[in-house]
Amino acid sequence: MTNDHDPQPPGSSRRAAGELAAATLAVLQAADRSLTPGEVLDRLGGGLAYTTVVTILSRLHAKGVLTRLRSGRAYSYAPVTDEPGLAARRMRGVLDAESDREAVLARFVSELSAADEHALRRMLGEHDSTG
Repeated sequence: MTNDHDPQPPGSSRRAAGELAAATLAVLQAADRSLTPGEVLDRLGGGLAYTTVVTILSRLHAKGVLTRLRSGRAYSYAPVTDEPGLAARRMRGVLDAESDREAVLARFVSELSAADEHALRRMLGEHDSTG
């Protein structure tokens, strides 16, 4: 019998959708070329269904995280950017969803470590001098 609060039975190897998307993205980041769903499935392992991998890839593509090209009867997928670029996209998405951007930025900066704040100030200074 399963608990209503825990949709997966104890000992289940099933991964949460967010975990699977992150693992899929990691596989694609590590690849030196675009991969088909079958190739992603092989690299993920874990007894996943092909349709599950296709669904995750399609959702990541719809979010603008992946590009896809026709590869025979299927598509091949690749990340639109590297890991730091994807993190920056997520941060920008969070910021864009807020009505008081200045307050969010102020809070973000106030919670940075001294080293991160110094790095940010240096980068902003470099940005000002180039633009």
